[in-house]
Amino acid sequence: MTISKFRPAKIFLWSIAALAGLIALCVALLLTFDWNRAKPWLNQRVSEATGRPFAIRGDLSLTWQASQTDQDSWRRWVPWPRLSAKDIVLDNPAWAKTGPHTAEIGQLTFSLNPLPLLAHRIVVPSLELDSPIVALERKPDGDNNWTFASSGPSAWQMELQKLVLAKGTVRLLDPISKVDIKADIDSLPAITTEGYGIGWKVAGTFNKTPVSGDGKAGAVLSLQNSSTPFPLQANVRIGKTSIGVKGTLTKPSDLAALDLRLKLSGASMSNLYPLTGIVLPATPPFSTEGRLIGKLNSAGGDWTYDRFSGRVGSSDLSGTLEFIAQKPRSLLKGTLLSNQLRLEDLAPLIGADSNASKANRGDGAAQPANKVLPVEQFDTSRWGSIDADVKFTGRKIIRGKELPIQDLVADLHLKDSVLSLTPLNFGVAGGNLISTIKLDGNNKQIKAEMKISARHLKIKQLFPTFESAQASLGEVNGDASLSAVGNSVATLLGASNGELKTVINQGTISKFLLEAAGLNIGNVVISKLFGDKQVKLNCLASDFAVNNGVMQTRTFVMDTEDAVINVQGQINLAQETLALQIKPESKGMRIFSLRSPLHVTGSFKNPDVGVDKGILALKAGGAIALGILAPVAAVIPLINITPAQENDCAALLAQQKQKPVAPPPGKTSRPKK
Repeated sequence: MTISKFRPAKIFLWSIAALAGLIALCVALLLTFDWNRAKPWLNQRVSEATGRPFAIRGDLSLTWQASQTDQDSWRRWVPWPRLSAKDIVLDNPAWAKTGPHTAEIGQLTFSLNPLPLLAHRIVVPSLELDSPIVALERKPDGDNNWTFASSGPSAWQMELQKLVLAKGTVRLLDPISKVDIKADIDSLPAITTEGYGIGWKVAGTFNKTPVSGDGKAGAVLSLQNSSTPFPLQANVRIGKTSIGVKGTLTKPSDLAALDLRLKLSGASMSNLYPLTGIVLPATPPFSTEGRLIGKLNSAGGDWTYDRFSGRVGSSDLSGTLEFIAQKPRSLLKGTLLSNQLRLEDLAPLIGADSNASKANRGDGAAQPANKVLPVEQFDTSRWGSIDADVKFTGRKIIRGKELPIQDLVADLHLKDSVLSLTPLNFGVAGGNLISTIKLDGNNKQIKAEMKISARHLKIKQLFPTFESAQASLGEVNGDASLSAVGNSVATLLGASNGELKTVINQGTISKFLLEAAGLNIGNVVISKLFGDKQVKLNCLASDFAVNNGVMQTRTFVMDTEDAVINVQGQINLAQETLALQIKPESKGMRIFSLRSPLHVTGSFKNPDVGVDKGILALKAGGAIALGILAPVAAVIPLINITPAQENDCAALLAQQKQKPVAPPPGKTSRPKK
């Protein structure tokens, strides 16, 4: 009875002892096993999984370390394995041009949390890479060397928590993105107070443009912990574009927080498109600095360039821009402000800058010497990549005394390749120039529609450099409606259709100003000697019909106390030529007179004014509308002695009340009966 009573107890004790012995034996084997014997099996398994030859050519060892979990439970007592492998190589595909290996690693060390393996999760708390040489390459057809053969979806999930870099080299060769860049990484002598542990240098090409740069970063990159910021500092130059960043990156697996000071400078903002994918206009040389805040999402991320400031050409620029990645197109929105805007800094927007400026910003389309209207083509191929809602305000416009523009307000909208400025308004000469512009870039050629209204432009402010014009009280009002198809300012105006109307009434004008512009030399001398008598301007009314780029006068009459002047003819915007006849009808005496009408001919670049066979140089003229360089034949002729002509302005002013109209883009206007 006694023996049978203790037999189960002995069996239990022996079982416990056997299990303990087995565990001890396993531990002993793990601690003493030469893991180099497992390399052939491991190399074969990895080669089969990747579809590429893989080899651990150096020592393979396994050690154990205490659990690094913060949980206060039995899990703290489960040790973690730590694997170290030296001299690792992974071969490249046969097509690769970067060398025989995708990766060469001097030493790879990682720890493993064993408990998540029970839930098909591979949790790697830390991965350390020493002296890695990595070559990433993509073919023109899209195949790459970092995507491996797969037998289908895996039930296992991998989570890498920390990445530690010491020294190494990374090269990226991508003909699709036109990138060939090599980065050399090395440990800093000591970790700085800002947390920098490694330094790096980069060199290569992007879009056939030289790339160079350097920077610093943290030695330990926390990929999952959202409370551990990763310090980052970089200065990179790509051709004429410089990029400087300094700040922190948190949880890069989903960019929980990107907070950087970003400095940008370059020859033109349009050159940023290959880098950012954001459509920006052509500009003079620029530089900006602001705070870049970013966060990734399923669509790509939200990025804000917050409260940046800088200069574009000689103009200041500040504001906030937000880029929202979304489908079907990303959205750029924000507000921009310039306190002092030089009008010449807007010239690259329409290709009206100098050839030297074009060359500096990388545009090869030089303006022909004999052309006035800009021939540089708009690049609409990028318009479909993004939508935009941006408001721009220019508080003070600077361009000498000859063009008195006080302010500018523009609301830019880009949606589905249709760009509209609604409105584009200028404060001009005490009045307003109000316009709406629509450019449809869905086809090879832009379909353009434009409406402009000039209201209450003061004559004395239109001609601030003429001292005697300051007593004038007249105002200018006008309307224009045009449509066209083309790819540049020159081709659009050269194919335009519509109407233009202008009227000046209820005011006075300086005789000195009129006769200086009209080349009446005798009266200019008399006016300078004996003062500037004010001349009552009954009215000036002009009405042009525009068909296929040819401006035909319907009416162009100027009536003053001294004369009535009629203008007839054409202005050809396509050929940039003038063919106008100016017929004066005198209301008074002149020191001398010419009995023939004036003929205005020649090109926009070299206009001529002729009286019979005599040729006079035309040196007067101006343009107010931005980007619309339609010439103004502001010529008042030498007037004969003839009976006074009845004032016809009442009827003309009545006609001017009818708003101008334009046909759809590509259609010609119907002549009025």
